[in-house]
Amino acid sequence: MIADLQCVVLDCSEPTELAEFYQMLLGGAVNQEDRRWALGEGWATLHTPSGLVLAFQRVADYMPPQWPDSTRPQQFHLDFGVADLDRAQEQVLASGARMLDDGSGGRSWRVYADPAGHPFCLVRH
Repeated sequence: MIADLQCVVLDCSEPTELAEFYQMLLGGAVNQEDRRWALGEGWATLHTPSGLVLAFQRVADYMPPQWPDSTRPQQFHLDFGVADLDRAQEQVLASGARMLDDGSGGRSWRVYADPAGHPFCLVRH
């Protein structure tokens, strides 16, 4: 095992609005303090009673999916918590992932694509 699932991140145009929608559906706390994420205008979170965390990320010119139209597919990515970013990176790259963003500037996360091209992040615990 390389990592544990930290949250599911959904792209959207209004992060707090979407977090509040899911709060109505699932309960929980919107934008609860959590050392793993910085909250801001472009990012919101929902900590649900079951322990699941959903995050909502503002995307410029967001275009929602149109089910089942594959030209506008579903949009989300997974964040995986790891103790050692460098070691986890070696393992995911060796397993077929590719680097999309190396996290330069001292960030605590890096972005990769899985073998099918879906983005995911490794985030230092």
